[in-house]
Amino acid sequence: MGYQCNGCGEWHEDLPFSYHAPAPQFWSDERFDEDGCELGDEQCVIGGDSFFVRALIQIPVVDGDENFEWGVWVSLSESNFDLVSETWDTEGREEMDPMFGWLSTELPVYDPSTLDLKTMLHTQPVGLRPLVELEPTDHPLAVEQRDGITVARVQELAEILLHG
Repeated sequence: MGYQCNGCGEWHEDLPFSYHAPAPQFWSDERFDEDGCELGDEQCVIGGDSFFVRALIQIPVVDGDENFEWGVWVSLSESNFDLVSETWDTEGREEMDPMFGWLSTELPVYDPSTLDLKTMLHTQPVGLRPLVELEPTDHPLAVEQRDGITVARVQELAEILLHG
């Protein structure tokens, strides 16, 4: 699905339906050399005492055929992080109870900040990232997750994220 971009005026062949943060907001590349710090594709530890997993916030697109997704990071307690790590390749892990976490990704298109929104992390079958359920508040991101967005909003997000 292509679109005429209001940001640059050009026609884009594809309308992105997902954006992903490469690391938790609290990560910096200088941490690669620090003890107790590790950034992997799906998990991150900072200082040996802050634990994060990569997850997805799915937002229904009410007039489209697929969900919009934010690839985000969620902080977990050490015990929940250990549980996720221990069951990473375990069939049936999706049957685990949801886990409390804090959203650890700043999504720049929302005001107020998305940092530290309360979440519940739902594990998925092996090979799939966990899903994030936001606390049902009046925060714009929580409202969009609950009520859905339109394809026009997906285009608006693309224009903001791709062109500032």
